[in-house]
Amino acid sequence: MHITTLGIDLAKSVFQLHGVDAAGAVVLRKKLRRGAFLDVLANLAPCLVGMEACPTSHYWAREIAALGHDVRLIPPTYVKPYVKRQKNDAADAEAICEAVARPNMRFVPIKTEEQQSVLVLHRSRDLLMRQRTMILNAIRAQLAEFGIITAQGPRRIVEFVKRLSDPGDLDLPSLARSALLALGAQLETLAGGIRTIERQLMAWHRQSAASQRLETIPGVGIITATALAASVPDPSVFRSGRQFAAWLGLVPRQNSTGGKERLGRVSKMGNRYLRRLLVVGATSVTRRAPTTDTRTGAWVRSLLERKPTRLVTVAIANKTARTAWALLAKGETYRAAPAT
Repeated sequence: MHITTLGIDLAKSVFQLHGVDAAGAVVLRKKLRRGAFLDVLANLAPCLVGMEACPTSHYWAREIAALGHDVRLIPPTYVKPYVKRQKNDAADAEAICEAVARPNMRFVPIKTEEQQSVLVLHRSRDLLMRQRTMILNAIRAQLAEFGIITAQGPRRIVEFVKRLSDPGDLDLPSLARSALLALGAQLETLAGGIRTIERQLMAWHRQSAASQRLETIPGVGIITATALAASVPDPSVFRSGRQFAAWLGLVPRQNSTGGKERLGRVSKMGNRYLRRLLVVGATSVTRRAPTTDTRTGAWVRSLLERKPTRLVTVAIANKTARTAWALLAKGETYRAAPAT
């Protein structure tokens, strides 16, 4: 039995294998438990191994590659067309085996442990930020029930919560005061966790040349730069900046036929977190455009005269994504062109 291509359907505890030889004949169909998975692959001759890209696939890809196999990760969307009729583990493994051998298939770069760790920091910070927003909204809503209206903004609410420790400051029942103080303590804990994560991201940013180059782009700060540098380990998988922007969902959705191009709204496909960071950064570029004496600033001002602000913001995010790809692919820093 000589396997040339192997498709693996990953799960938490059970893995389905589908292997074919050079002629395309099926020579292996096997279901394995997690403990025996790597032992079986270690006894196979080096071959092409395909798996769907998922949160655990990068770990398994590194482990399997260490055994001498050529491992490639495929976006699940690109595997689905190869599934025949019924959906099950065996059919999925067969579809992966078929898809990984296609010459025009697109693959996901395998991330290192360091890159995955940085992305864990980003996901954790994003979760803590959402929890902080929930608590801030809960405090404002519960104070409003007693006729107390607080100003918007995290800093104002934190300052207001500190007044709750003084029993004579606000006319609040003791039970409500104690509950709000508990929320305030949770708010301080979340703020401390966010600061710790941001310091760790800053430390990684200072030792990452790619992240430092990305920070030179207008509208890209340390958070966006570290997220881009960790999410795109190999920019060469994208043929152009336009393809990278399409991967982020920042290009119009196409519905063209018969030689007629029909472009709709942005597709919003791909990494939602990166897209949100780029749009937020583009918002700051829009606000600074009136005082920016560069070619980009002139371009933004001309767009604002003809288009709605939000549409201009997405256009700037698209341009930022293309610039980021160029800097990653060419190893250069951003140089602002002066206005002519």
